[in-house]
Amino acid sequence: MQAFDTLSVRFNEYFSIDHFPTSTPTLYDPNRYFLQMGGKRVRPVAVLMGNELFDQINDDAWPVASAIELFHNFTLIHDDIMDEAPLRRGMVTVHQKYGSSTALLAGDVMLVQAYDYLNRIDTSYSQRIINIFNITARQVCEGQQLDMDFEKLENVSLQDYLEMIALKTSVLLAASLKIGAVLGGASKGNALHLYEFGKNLGIAFQIQDDYLDAFGDPAKFGKQVGGDILANKKTFLLIHALEVASDEQKAVLKTLLKTNPSDKVEKVLEIFKACKVDQWANELKEKYYNDAMYHLDEIAVMSKRKEPLVGLAKFLIQREY
Repeated sequence: MQAFDTLSVRFNEYFSIDHFPTSTPTLYDPNRYFLQMGGKRVRPVAVLMGNELFDQINDDAWPVASAIELFHNFTLIHDDIMDEAPLRRGMVTVHQKYGSSTALLAGDVMLVQAYDYLNRIDTSYSQRIINIFNITARQVCEGQQLDMDFEKLENVSLQDYLEMIALKTSVLLAASLKIGAVLGGASKGNALHLYEFGKNLGIAFQIQDDYLDAFGDPAKFGKQVGGDILANKKTFLLIHALEVASDEQKAVLKTLLKTNPSDKVEKVLEIFKACKVDQWANELKEKYYNDAMYHLDEIAVMSKRKEPLVGLAKFLIQREY
């Protein structure tokens, strides 16, 4: 069994090829620009790790992992347009650099290329894998729509937010692991436990992401700190703050959500800290991490084979970027 870092290096070497035609550079160069930003490549490596948990890495795991990574980057390009985000991984976003219309098309052809990779795998399991991929793709889109819907609502419950995050963020990590399990010949029971491991870990990952957006070091985080606050996003932090804040603090928060003063981020963070939202977020993150580890424990393989996934889980919830 190989650690995440080792498999990440191997995947990056495999993925470093040019995925797009040389024709129409005004369409494909924006994707080349976006992919060269790098990223943690967690989801494609999760395919490899899910596979290797049960058997040697299947040759088809590599194009499938590439498809997952291209799909993920397609969603990021489109998310940045919808969020009007200026930065991604510390660099100017595609729509800012090339325009929104080109960014939309660039994301579209990145998705097309993902399906092209899926079409190259063995037909004995391709239908099952593409089915998982398609269900997941729809769920991610549903999650993104809910995320945008929540921006227009004054109140969003924690449960509604958790369901949105499960769709927008968690299911892709969970599906990546499950697809890897399919490639490794896992039983349905083991594949389901691995999926639930990924789903819970994905929620813990998003809690950490929300936390870093508010309290992270921008030099390490690579994105605009406070971006969620400026966009009035209903994050774990804001939802909990509105639940526990005093009437006076709630009134200030609601006023800030309707306006955009120059010190909006600073004022919101002051209330977050006064309500101990940062401490609560870390406790909630630990809950979902523990749920993830329960499902990993339930998988019927030797504990030693699970060690790389334990390492991945710890990395994702302890990261500072």
